[in-house]
Amino acid sequence: MDTCRQERDRWRHNADSYEQELTGVRLERAHLLAWLAALHPSSAVLTERDADGGPVLSLRAGEHTLFWSLAPAELPLFAHVPYAAPAPREEAHDRAARIREHTRLLAVEDMLTCAERQQHPY
Repeated sequence: MDTCRQERDRWRHNADSYEQELTGVRLERAHLLAWLAALHPSSAVLTERDADGGPVLSLRAGEHTLFWSLAPAELPLFAHVPYAAPAPREEAHDRAARIREHTRLLAVEDMLTCAERQQHPY
């Protein structure tokens, strides 16, 4: 019986540690999304509710709108983001691919700009 209790306690500890880690990751995600929204104020909007009943953040990346569901407790981080009517939603796997593509394009643009600055010393 002691072995079972020890095993149960070990699993509870693991579950608690996992929950703490997940909570930290979710909070960091929310802060990063709020930062992105602040960097892109012309395209960042919140919509009232998603299918789960929570608010949704949308941002434009190139020609695409990307969406993230937010927890109601995260809303104070997005006080700087205006509300708008809901837009058509894209699939989540498309979002990751579009973020990678947009990041690649921004990096190439930055490399070209840096190379141009190096050619012109003024």
